[in-house]
Amino acid sequence: MERPAWAPRSIDISVPSVSRIYDYYLGGSHNFEVDREAARKAMEFMPGLPKIMQANRAFMRRAVRYAAAEGITQFLDIGSGIPTFGNVHEVARAATPDAHVVYVDHDPVAVAHSRAVLAGDEATDVLAADLRKPREILSSSQVERLIDLNRPVALLLVAILHFVEDTDDPYGAVAELRDALAPGSLLILTHASYEGIPLPTERAEGTVGVYKDIRNPLIMRSRDEIARFFEGYDMVEPGLVPMPHWRPDTAPEEEDPWAFSGFAGVGRTA
Repeated sequence: MERPAWAPRSIDISVPSVSRIYDYYLGGSHNFEVDREAARKAMEFMPGLPKIMQANRAFMRRAVRYAAAEGITQFLDIGSGIPTFGNVHEVARAATPDAHVVYVDHDPVAVAHSRAVLAGDEATDVLAADLRKPREILSSSQVERLIDLNRPVALLLVAILHFVEDTDDPYGAVAELRDALAPGSLLILTHASYEGIPLPTERAEGTVGVYKDIRNPLIMRSRDEIARFFEGYDMVEPGLVPMPHWRPDTAPEEEDPWAFSGFAGVGRTA
């Protein structure tokens, strides 16, 4: 397999990557055949996966616009993945030109490509770090340079927590990040769930099995389990809801049924 120029030498391009699979679902070009093969296997069980990812991105953009309208100019996007059109800094700057954004991911491809895309942009930065180690993120030079933790921050945990197993204490990591944020900060979150998927759970479990096979377990939590991530936050209306129902730009009934898989919400620190 020929290695493209954008792929770091340090990565094994024969192993599927969650970030590159996500890029494939969104119609991106930064993925390999091994990623596409895994994605196609997952779609054999859940053919609407691309629709789910599109709904996820659409929610993210609406939530970033909401944060900007609330006067927030600082964005910390953990699990940011490979940059695609309409990424956080583009959406934020359309509403507030002085927005500062720090992207965080532990996937070397996502980090390398983000750095290439953002080269020369002094108001953004990229950090190679893991959500499971919040202290390393908060104390990083990138965050110290661009994010003032004494002022409100929009913390994005979009489509990442369902890749963190309970044994790695995702609730503790989210709480540690929350405790570092100033009052008025926002948590912007999406999470996969069996609830809302337009097919039997037994069928959807096939997709979960594909992710387990590539050693990136997909943890499908219930709505109540997802709501626990918002402890210490006041929920912004309409609360924790299927993605098309969160402050939609168009009528939710016009959305593809697959878009209602999983949950999205925004919370504000008191």
